[in-house]
Amino acid sequence: MKFHLAINMERLSPEVDMPTVERHTLDMVKMADEGGFYIVWAAEHHALEMTIAPNPFQILTWWAAHTSRIRLGTGVVVAPYWHPINVAGEAALLDIYSDGRLEFGIGSGAYQREFDRMHPNLKQSEGYRYMQEMLPAVKALWAGDYAHDGEFWSFPTATSVPKPLQQPHPPVWVAARAPVTYDYAVKHGCNIMSWPLTRPMTEVETYLQRLETALEENPGKSRPIFSAMRHTCVYDSADQWTVPVEAAIRQLGQFENLFKNRGGVDNGFPAAIDLASVANRNEYDRQMLHDNLLFGTPDGVIQKLNQYRDLGVDHFIYYASLGLGLKEQKRSLELFIEKVIPEFDHTD
Repeated sequence: MKFHLAINMERLSPEVDMPTVERHTLDMVKMADEGGFYIVWAAEHHALEMTIAPNPFQILTWWAAHTSRIRLGTGVVVAPYWHPINVAGEAALLDIYSDGRLEFGIGSGAYQREFDRMHPNLKQSEGYRYMQEMLPAVKALWAGDYAHDGEFWSFPTATSVPKPLQQPHPPVWVAARAPVTYDYAVKHGCNIMSWPLTRPMTEVETYLQRLETALEENPGKSRPIFSAMRHTCVYDSADQWTVPVEAAIRQLGQFENLFKNRGGVDNGFPAAIDLASVANRNEYDRQMLHDNLLFGTPDGVIQKLNQYRDLGVDHFIYYASLGLGLKEQKRSLELFIEKVIPEFDHTD
């Protein structure tokens, strides 16, 4: 099993200064580079202090300059906010700057609030159609001259300048939950990033079954890499279990606000809605969060990861950004590198 790190620059209040966040994030990335992580992922979000990521290519270029081994993933480029020619050129340039370390992740976007500002009148649930049109266009632009006449974009003959260092193109990943996206991933040779949120392991099993169904319905297609992402925190002693749980509850209240467009955002800081008021409030029970997320002592985390491996999860994505204190984040990553990773064969 290989391990990835997903990390955002995040400010949960105006009292946290940006230079501190910037230094902390880079420190975490460098630790992952030196500690055996395979990929680090940078997100794309807009006008939100909890995920400061207006351009994943720019973030990854920054990280590329401070790392030597770890691969660099866009997690993800939000297709409805971009033009295919922009995406192709920026991705290829990053691949060159990083000496061929780009992992190209593309998706449809998460928050209706962002759609209302970045692509007005588009429902988040329709974003996948833009992703499905964009990816073939980007791959064609990487290959050479290409003209496009589609539903969402049209342009005369153009090409990607520069071309990516990796040929025929960098590895492609899609963020997948719905069956239609699993089918698309198998058809187009895309690896899969899944996020079961706070739900139990049965959600991971559901996603794996969707992958198996897509493979059955597309005979002859290769099985892609399947990864699962969870909020992760490793701590020294079991009595610390409430620290990441309380941090997660605070952040998940903001997430529900943005995902369902139910609350306000003040100068980039989302309000946390009362989780007791949401229909899926049972997903935020404290004990359930401890059990379902990758929270625990090193031994407990190893036991949980064995469940993912036994189910057929190829790669695990350690999601570091959950509103945890900076000191706790670094200690968690130290423990994961020192005591968890060595227990797994991550050479495959």
